[in-house]
Amino acid sequence: MPLLLLGFRDELTGRPWQPPARHWPGSPLVGGLDEQAGGTWLAVDPGLPRVACILNARGPQAPEERRKSRGELPLRAAAEGQEALRHLHDDPDTLARYDPFFLICGDVNPPSPDAQALMLSWDGARADLEQLQAPGTHLITNAGHTYPSEHPDAKAEHFGAKFTAPRPDADPTATIKDAWGDWLTLAGGDGLSEDDPAAIVVRHELPDGRVYGTTSVSLVALGPGGLRYDFQPVPADSTTWYAVLSQRVALGKGPAVVAGC
Repeated sequence: MPLLLLGFRDELTGRPWQPPARHWPGSPLVGGLDEQAGGTWLAVDPGLPRVACILNARGPQAPEERRKSRGELPLRAAAEGQEALRHLHDDPDTLARYDPFFLICGDVNPPSPDAQALMLSWDGARADLEQLQAPGTHLITNAGHTYPSEHPDAKAEHFGAKFTAPRPDADPTATIKDAWGDWLTLAGGDGLSEDDPAAIVVRHELPDGRVYGTTSVSLVALGPGGLRYDFQPVPADSTTWYAVLSQRVALGKGPAVVAGC
């Protein structure tokens, strides 16, 4: 499978959401629904195929009176492709309405069997575009592109090489266990406690009593003509994984992306 993406959604656990489905009338997009704002954290277009996801970044927030939900950005990217990221990059007035983010879009460019992934970064003041090189493995957290990097954070130091070594084939005809192999163990947290600085499955109790943590995990693989999309609604509980979409695809080369806060 040309492109693999493992995405962790970290959010206030009390924020209502629905699991992946076609939540947007008239649109072919499939993804989880943020009931509060109507957007998503990850969306796929199975017909192309294409995937887009967003992570919160660090930096100053947009003015309250102008702020828009970042959850609409994966929908736009999944619908329009990487050109949407380029248009946003060149539109500072629109970017200024969003809190900082990392927006990733991956797709296939027929007739080539290979896949490409592009990331738009916005820190509240400056926007950058970065092509995620393939073949290779890239780890993105809310601190940025931390693997490969000259200055990896704790997550990258623990997980970077582990995600690189056992790259799964993600065969869309296989079971979830056979398709993803060792990545399922890594996606479950690799045995780290939720408060470990290297943890990618997290849980933090805030001073006001609310809880911020990993609320779901997604695994997406795509190639020419199809994809597979598996979802875990209860993080670290391996029995909750299920297939959202599974379509046979051709083989090619592409990046592996691990995206999570």
